Amino acid sequence: MSNPYQEALGQTLIERTFRERIVLVGVTLGGHSDEETEEGLDELSLLIDTAGADEAARLTQRRDTPDSTWYIGKGKVDELREVCLAIDADTVVFDNELSPAQQYNLEKALGRTALDRTAVILDIFAQNAHTQEGKAQVELAMLRYRLPRLRRGAKAGLSQQGGGIGTRGPGETRLEVDRRRIMRRIEKLERDLKSLERTRQTQRKGRGRSGLASVVIVGYTNAGKSTLLNALTQAGVLAEDRLFATLDPTTRRLSLPGGEPVLVTDTVGFIRALPHGLIESFKSTLEVAAVADLLVHVVDASATHPEQQITAVREVLAEIGADSVPEFIVFNKADATPDHGASLVEEYQGAVAVSALHRMGLDIFLRRLADRMRSISRVTELMIPFERGDVMAAVHREGEVVSIEEGDAGLLVRARLSQASEGRLREFVVDDADGRNLTHHE
Repeated sequence: MSNPYQEALGQTLIERTFRERIVLVGVTLGGHSDEETEEGLDELSLLIDTAGADEAARLTQRRDTPDSTWYIGKGKVDELREVCLAIDADTVVFDNELSPAQQYNLEKALGRTALDRTAVILDIFAQNAHTQEGKAQVELAMLRYRLPRLRRGAKAGLSQQGGGIGTRGPGETRLEVDRRRIMRRIEKLERDLKSLERTRQTQRKGRGRSGLASVVIVGYTNAGKSTLLNALTQAGVLAEDRLFATLDPTTRRLSLPGGEPVLVTDTVGFIRALPHGLIESFKSTLEVAAVADLLVHVVDASATHPEQQITAVREVLAEIGADSVPEFIVFNKADATPDHGASLVEEYQGAVAVSALHRMGLDIFLRRLADRMRSISRVTELMIPFERGDVMAAVHREGEVVSIEEGDAGLLVRARLSQASEGRLREFVVDDADGRNLTHHE
């Protein structure tokens, strides 16, 4: 039985019985430094390792603009071919995004597969998607990537389909048949994902009716998001020291130090130059960040340039419409830094430093998280009759009581409530003389 991921991506790195030998190629374009190129290749090497292959060599070149034919210059193509032959490389992977024509020309000149960073990330996603929705999202992204890269083979391009009623005449080429098949599959996957999205929205509404605030964990891949969720909630989410170890979101209930419960969701990790097709395909999953009450942005404190990772994550958040959601930065892996993350916390006001793996600093994190949730939560005044103990119990159960005062008609209660809880208790909410609700933010 054919693997839909392999069929979608064509040349892929997964499910191989051997580890491929890969030559990495990075191009420093105008406005960028050689250091940035090397850092990009270091990250690409980690991606390659995660995909199940080994870096055998790397080449770099500085250019003002990419060559339209091979991305790199003709002389560098010849050098790359010699390197591949000398080390018996299986595949060449560019840290830069290749056009379909550049990819085809490189494969023709090198006599071996040429891929770009996007193809490698897609391959890793294919390995790590386990839910029905995750698999559909990955396959959709792969097909969108492959569609413009379909090309006529030496013989297949001359073949004609025929042999039945309605097929006589000019016929159509194998290329056209493949393109039509992929388009049909894309349309089906889009329909399936819309159906799954409706189910997810129903589940989200159900959580909204629960009255619990939503905290979503975001961050660069391998920053330790799943490890943090496990440390806080014993969620049992797979947490490995490799890129994109988990793709499927996980939601757990967490009780903050003040006793108020919140829902915490772990999301897929982001990365520099995350393929746009993946963002589009995973939009329904990532939308959980856009509707959150607070984003816990986990950053790897031990990274060479954590500020670059922060920027990359914020760019993706802006693309999915989550850039206006309040952000709480948490520097994880602080135990791996000389000052335990103190300088980073000083630079990013309001941030905290923790080690989720060693449970260092989690008490401070939870107290800060509770304070942040209180600062953005709604404080509502309610007048509850003395005999309505059931309403008072509901306020305690669904929110956090700030103060209680006795009045002539009942208890004047100030409490932090979600919008859903406030709606259910609307008849007890106090209005001023102008009929305006006294609910406000603190």
